Amino acid sequence: MKPILPLLLAAVLAGMPSPPVRAQALPANTVDSIAAVVNEGVILRSELDRAIANVSRQFASQPGSMPPRDVLERQVLERLVLTRLQVDRAADSGIRISDQELQQAIAQIASQNKMTVDQLRERLAADGLSFAEFQANLRDEVTVQRLRQRYVQSAVQVSEAEIDQLLATRQVGGAEVRLANLVVAVSDGATPDEVAAAKAKIEGIRGQIERGELDFRSAAMRFSQGQNALDGGEIGWRSLDAIPPAFAEMLRSLQPGQMTPVVRGTGGFQVVLLEERREQSQQKVTQYHAQDILVLTTEVVGAEQARQKAEQLRARVVGGEDFAKVAMEASEDSQTRAKGGDMGWFPAEAWGSAVSQQIQQLADGEISPVFQSDVGFHIIKRLGTREQDVTAETRRSQARELIGQRKAEEAYDRFLRQLRSEAYVETRLGGA
Repeated sequence: MKPILPLLLAAVLAGMPSPPVRAQALPANTVDSIAAVVNEGVILRSELDRAIANVSRQFASQPGSMPPRDVLERQVLERLVLTRLQVDRAADSGIRISDQELQQAIAQIASQNKMTVDQLRERLAADGLSFAEFQANLRDEVTVQRLRQRYVQSAVQVSEAEIDQLLATRQVGGAEVRLANLVVAVSDGATPDEVAAAKAKIEGIRGQIERGELDFRSAAMRFSQGQNALDGGEIGWRSLDAIPPAFAEMLRSLQPGQMTPVVRGTGGFQVVLLEERREQSQQKVTQYHAQDILVLTTEVVGAEQARQKAEQLRARVVGGEDFAKVAMEASEDSQTRAKGGDMGWFPAEAWGSAVSQQIQQLADGEISPVFQSDVGFHIIKRLGTREQDVTAETRRSQARELIGQRKAEEAYDRFLRQLRSEAYVETRLGGA
């Protein structure tokens, strides 16, 4: 599983806005009510209240940034609805997060925050979240991540021709910008009057920001209909190459703190704020040249037997025998044996963490002690090091990522809109 830091815990530990969370159990004498009906399930008023309280707690020191209560309720409830729809779709698709995967995710989160799991429990309790509640939210979050990964993998393909075209027409690997946006939605079947009203609304909001009557973050929280509204419209860092060309051209001429004009895009009108800008420099990595001898561990050859054989081979090369000759005779590494154990030039992590740790500790010409990896026991001889410019290689990789990211965001956004439009959702914010 890739390392993750769910937004929920990030919010609890770092003071950022949090996504909605489930409610703790109500006292037995409390009568709960329904905030929304979602297909065949319901979202309880207690869930909504708990989620709103969580968001409010994060902004206790910035009360002016909070939208009015009725707007906040709608925004938080919509997040709950979308989460419920995604979790239900994941279940229908056979996606399950096992208890073991959940515990691994919890351990990773604790480690990333320099805590033990017990310390994490204590911190959550201090912030008013039960550990059971946290686990339930984390399971939902990992489930949604898994659903997105599966959908994107099946829906998004990036060809070499697309990469070549992007590299030929645009400068990949240049400036990066940190952005926020404010969205006023327009439905697919909107009338001309509705479109005009939406445009007038966002132009009015932009005017308030320009005149200093509202800051962008507060305006986004109060008025934006984007999924990131409760995050103050925050989008984060993006390469200019990953942004649609029309926006990229506008942003190139802006200074941090300035906004784009109102732009009509997919799903409505939006204004984008340029928060920060940074340039990417030439990229170099340290590469190593080495030889290796590997003795595999198998069902037949146990760890101790393999280690003893590796020690005998090391004694031969330390005693003066040619490393390449011994490797060709005895190494069980199918990739390097025919080349006398030559591993070529590689970055430290290319052959795994065990090799990485050893290769960085050696001097040129030095032979490592016998060490163990996931596949067996190794002996490494470091031949040399160099600083390699990988800018061109990195740019091609970045181009692939940029195309894939853009396609993934567009595809999953369409998927979410379709999921929402096909669902039966009845909100009951006025009462049960």
